[in-house]
Parts: sequence; structure tokens; C-alpha cells
Amino acid sequence: MKYRILSIIILGLLASCTSDYPVERIDEFTLAQGGYLRTVLPYPVGNATFNVKASDLNGSKWDFLGEAVTPNGGDNFASYEWVVRFVDATAANGSNSVANKAFKTYQASAFTKDAQTGYPRLTMGSTGRELVTAVGLQDNQVANGDRFEVSATMVLKDGRKFSAANTGANIASNGNFYSSPFFYRINVVQ
Repeated sequence: MKYRILSIIILGLLASCTSDYPVERIDEFTLAQGGYLRTVLPYPVGNATFNVKASDLNGSKWDFLGEAVTPNGGDNFASYEWVVRFVDATAANGSNSVANKAFKTYQASAFTKDAQTGYPRLTMGSTGRELVTAVGLQDNQVANGDRFEVSATMVLKDGRKFSAANTGANIASNGNFYSSPFFYRINVVQ
């Protein structure tokens, strides 16, 4: 009897618990979504990952396999734009440093869908010669210890742009699954 009365009281309390606010599901399909370019290989990307040789600018190159990730299997992806700057760490006062210059643009049409992931992929990169030419320097102005820095922007078909400036740390961190730094450091070595 005691348990029956206790059960009735508990059921009565549970039935009287209501909220004045209706519970609404979040419709994730109507939320604004962007995109990122995942660095597939090499993984992870760090400050020492990419190098070009000052002694062999024509023959040395850096490259990586990138995957454009957007809703709908990458169908919203339009292009991946690069600018490059040169950081002179060897000359007095960094006198040969060069500010950002337009470098390369990879159109979505150059990418091919990966059979496993379904997202478009492309191997991107450049030779040391292309980097030096892009910043307008002579070979003798580039030395061991200097570096090139490539900043990237992903452009979607609707015109929205994503870069390191408007992307969260979870996406941009090199060690995370997303591995989309939108930034590539290319060290000059001998």
C-alpha cells in the first residue's frame, strides 16, 4: 500500500512538470554553412613541412593534396586563391621582404571527386622559381633561413570567402581532423 501511494505521488509530480516554452528542433539544413580545404597529405602541416632550395629554385618544389569540403559534397566550391609574401630573415633589417602578392588561383573545375570521400581533390603547390618570380625578387636575394608565406582563401559559388581571418580554430588547426590552416609556410633551405 505504501508503495502504491508513493507511486501515485511520483506519477502525479511527473505529470505536472511542464514547460511554458515549446521544444523546437534545430533545423541544421537551414543554418548557414561555409567550406574549408582540408590538407590530406602531408598531414599534419607544420612550420617545417614545406621547403624549397635556394641552390635549386627550378628543381625544388612544395606541394600538398587538398580536398574541398562544403555541403553537398563540395558542390558549393568555386576556387582556392593564394597570395604569397616573402619574409627576409637573413638580410639586414629584412630589407628584401615583400608584402602579399597575388599568386595562384585553383578553379573548382581542376579538382576531381575522390571515390572514397566524395569531395573534390587536387594536388597543389609550386616550384621555388614560381615563388621567387611571384614576389619579384632575384635569386641572390633569397637565402637559407628566409621563407615564403602563402595565405589562401576558399571562394564559394555564392561569393562568400573563407580564410584564416574568418575561420575558427577547430577548422584551421593543423593537427585537427579538418587540417585547414589557409596558411602554408615554405622555408628556404640550402
